[in-house]
Amino acid sequence: MSLLSLERVKKVFGGLSAVRNLDLTIPAGSIFGLIGPNGAGKTTIFNVITGVYKPDAGQIRFDGQEIGGWAPAAVAARGIARTFQNIRLFRTMTVEENVMVAGHHLHRAGVLSAIFRNARHAEDERALRQRSAELLELMNLRELSGELSGSLPYGSQRRLEIARALMLKPKLLLLDEPAAGMNSQEAAELKKQIRRLRDELGVTVVLVEHNMSVVMGVCERIHVVDHGETIAEGPPETVRTDPKVLAAYLGEGASASLVPPS
Repeated sequence: MSLLSLERVKKVFGGLSAVRNLDLTIPAGSIFGLIGPNGAGKTTIFNVITGVYKPDAGQIRFDGQEIGGWAPAAVAARGIARTFQNIRLFRTMTVEENVMVAGHHLHRAGVLSAIFRNARHAEDERALRQRSAELLELMNLRELSGELSGSLPYGSQRRLEIARALMLKPKLLLLDEPAAGMNSQEAAELKKQIRRLRDELGVTVVLVEHNMSVVMGVCERIHVVDHGETIAEGPPETVRTDPKVLAAYLGEGASASLVPPS
């Protein structure tokens, strides 16, 4: 069953088509890759899905409901969370505070409770801290909870963004280049964590990523775009040797495989 589907979606900027008649289906419970060379339109697709951009044509359906053109806050409330290509943390806040700030949906107390810091407010704070601790543990950041987020290594900041996005309890998580800045060991650990997000939290994951080792190692199905159009789709073993994909990444006449089998 599909959780998210795009049908003939278009997005045009000043006469230039960034996304052209895109059809995309993401099954519920999957780990799905969206890849393509630089400028292929991948982040634009994420922005159209999450309401940053309004599609110029086509339909976007999430969990059975049309969401095309919704505001970002409404899309997030419906169950879609994301990270960004450029890290967007509150650098002067601690790791724990960065995660807690996304937990407004866990608040049950009103404004007066917050002002007078009564028992209901204290209960909300406990729930936020508990949820935050669980997510930081999942992303191997629990021991850094008191550190300023701006002081973390780049790879840890990436994982912190994922933990913060998970605070929204999404059904669908969009990860925009989550392995950027990570060394090979961190990238290998990220693959395990992505699987845990799906297996333990039940989150459907879509990642845009240039690290082909991560993409081919964790995604069950991959959709390839170039200049806003689909050029290939299928399981990793098919996509990695597709002539159109190799030409888009490596140039015409490329052969063999995008990533050697491990």
